[in-house]
Amino acid sequence: MSDRQIETKSTLTCPQCGSVHHDLSMPADACQYFWDCPSCGALIKPRPGDCCVFCSYGSVPCPPVQTGKSCC
Repeated sequence: MSDRQIETKSTLTCPQCGSVHHDLSMPADACQYFWDCPSCGALIKPRPGDCCVFCSYGSVPCPPVQTGKSCC
C-alpha cells in the first residue's frame, strides 16, 4: 500500500473553447471517456493514447493512472 495521496478532483480545460472548469470529481475506478463542456457544449473525448478526458485535459491524471494501473 502506498502512502501517496490520490487526488480525486481535477481541473479540466476544454480543448475547443479553452474554458477552465475547477474541482471536477474523477471516477475512482473507471475511465471518463466523454465530457460535455458546459461553456461551449462540445463533446470532448481523450487524445489518442490516453484513457480518459482527465488524462488528456486535466490538471492531474485519473486515480487509476495515479496508482500505476490502467483504468480501462
